[in-house]
Amino acid sequence: MTETTPTPRLFQPAPLGPLHLPNRLVMAPLTRNRAGADGVPGALMATYYAQRASAGLIIAEGTTPNREGQTYPDIPAIHDPAHVVGWRQVTGAVAEAGGTMFLQLQHGGRVGHPRTSGLVPVAPSPVPLPETIHSHGGRVAPAVPREMTLQDIRSTVTDFARAACNAVEAGFAGVEVHGANGMLLHQFMAANTNRRTDAYGGPVAHRVRFAVEVVRAVAEAIGPERVGLRISPANTVNGIDEGEETARLYRALLAGLSDLELAYLHLEFADPSDPLFARIRDDWPGTLMANPALGWPAPLPEDGGRAAGERLLGAGADLIALGRAFLANPDLVERLRTGAPLNRIREEYTMYVGGATGYTDYPTLAEIPAPAPRPTTDPVAMSVSG
Repeated sequence: MTETTPTPRLFQPAPLGPLHLPNRLVMAPLTRNRAGADGVPGALMATYYAQRASAGLIIAEGTTPNREGQTYPDIPAIHDPAHVVGWRQVTGAVAEAGGTMFLQLQHGGRVGHPRTSGLVPVAPSPVPLPETIHSHGGRVAPAVPREMTLQDIRSTVTDFARAACNAVEAGFAGVEVHGANGMLLHQFMAANTNRRTDAYGGPVAHRVRFAVEVVRAVAEAIGPERVGLRISPANTVNGIDEGEETARLYRALLAGLSDLELAYLHLEFADPSDPLFARIRDDWPGTLMANPALGWPAPLPEDGGRAAGERLLGAGADLIALGRAFLANPDLVERLRTGAPLNRIREEYTMYVGGATGYTDYPTLAEIPAPAPRPTTDPVAMSVSG
């Protein structure tokens, strides 16, 4: 009788709503600034994503649902028919390569600038970023955002829902609402960026209201089984400070969504030893996607995050989202499966530079030349060959 080694869970198939993923490795959304100035994705982006189609699921980079939501130059958008056409080229290429895609909907809120979008950014309160922001020509002083009116809030919720419909029309299997990393939804949740005194500010229950309304509107528009939500509890990027309310904040957020049966909750920088991870796993009844805490911006581990991902699966996660490892390794699934070495990330080409270098030119294992044979010094071999 022959014994077979069981397939590690990371490489086993997984259900995701109506989808059946071939493995549990997800390509996390990564801003690369390779769209056109008008936000339309082109052939280069189609090549990039199709190269990585062996991921169980690809979540395409943060894409703005309206003009006011634009963060940086040359990021993609999904609020105009031309955007739908451009993205359809991308999803078609990925589908032809055997892959499945979600699209991340990202409204930057105060993480934006008039020099980039042509509009004054909006936010829950007129609190600017505490640092400079990248725009055309380099980094510039932040703009003071305009405080959103109740009509602004309602129209933005509508824009998210409409963008989700556009994404489905463009060929995406679903969307991920970006509620992390100091973007607009996160700005409403954190007390240091939300100083409102109306129904969207003040107590925790009020500060999660906008995020809940956005996710519910998107779920109603395209079906909850097509919708994920990304969160990053206690993450201070882009000047966010949740203070000592993190646990209560996310308990209230998840309570407001737990009945929807969303496709997944995407927890960024997840650490199975953190009590908050266990609390979120307990509070969330559905699929939990975990992005391992790998010490960013520290160098990527040699295994690309495989060991950390396996620990998270053992602690209750269902899917593992990796970012930088997929960036530099289009065939990451095969490399992790076989233990092959990973490509080195060329950090200088990750954002703002455009072009194929450091984007579509990372080699697969099959494209790496085999080492030349070493000259032999075996006298027998030499005599035979000579």
